[in-house]
Amino acid sequence: MDDRRGPSLLFLTDEQLKKGIEAMFFAYRGFTADPDRILEKYTYGRAHHRAIHFIHRSPGTTVNNLLAILGVTKQSLNRVLRTLVDDGLVESRVGHRDKRERHLFLTPKGLELEAELSDAQRARMRQAYREAGPDAVQGFRQVLEAMMDPDQRRHFSTLKEPDS
Repeated sequence: MDDRRGPSLLFLTDEQLKKGIEAMFFAYRGFTADPDRILEKYTYGRAHHRAIHFIHRSPGTTVNNLLAILGVTKQSLNRVLRTLVDDGLVESRVGHRDKRERHLFLTPKGLELEAELSDAQRARMRQAYREAGPDAVQGFRQVLEAMMDPDQRRHFSTLKEPDS
């Protein structure tokens, strides 16, 4: 097979795929361990972390957009947002064009928590990327993007590149 992705991957065995799946499970545990310890201090969970992350990535995002990105129920997101708003981490503003819309922004307190959570994950990823090398980093991102459902990939591609 001669295509842009390189030689055929038909040589992958079920055992190699199983090891890849297991590696994803353990890597995810490691990737979430540091933020989990931080979130524990606030009695927050991963849903709070995801909301904080994506509100930070797209200040002013609407509740409906956040629902689409996170793929959770409105009831579930409302619980998370209510906590974050009540605790002074997120501000919800009424839309200028559509008064029914709610636009979400992190407060200074929310920005502090976001930075603490992101710093922990960036440190872990930076170390892993250094160990793996640039070719592996590019391949890793390609694999992750290929695993996304089309709708998830669309949301991922619309996120602006962060300022370096």
